Amino acid sequence: MTTLNANKFLKSLIILLVTAISLFGLYIYVALSWSYSTGERAGFLQKVSNKGWICKTWEGELSLVAIPGAAPEKFLFTVRDEAVAQKVNAAAGKRVTLNYEQHKGLPSSCFGDTDYFVVDVKEIE
Repeated sequence: MTTLNANKFLKSLIILLVTAISLFGLYIYVALSWSYSTGERAGFLQKVSNKGWICKTWEGELSLVAIPGAAPEKFLFTVRDEAVAQKVNAAAGKRVTLNYEQHKGLPSSCFGDTDYFVVDVKEIE
């Protein structure tokens, strides 16, 4: 391969790599910015923990009790905002309402273990 061909190949490879990384970054930005659904869940906040090997995320569990005596359903969620995580930690063990956004299609667990990202918490008196 001549020097001219090697330079063209290297330049093409760099352009391809930068384009692929840019498109992946754009995809992540759109997936985190656009929510598939939003809603509220009410129940008893059972567990909140900061976990992960490299990417630490706040993960929690809300116990939903629909009918007394029935087995509770669990709502698993992630908290990305540190201020909201502190509010969730303060409400552990209490009856709360969680406002959440669902983000589908995130490529790894570095963004959280679930699709459900809590954006606010309110204690129910």
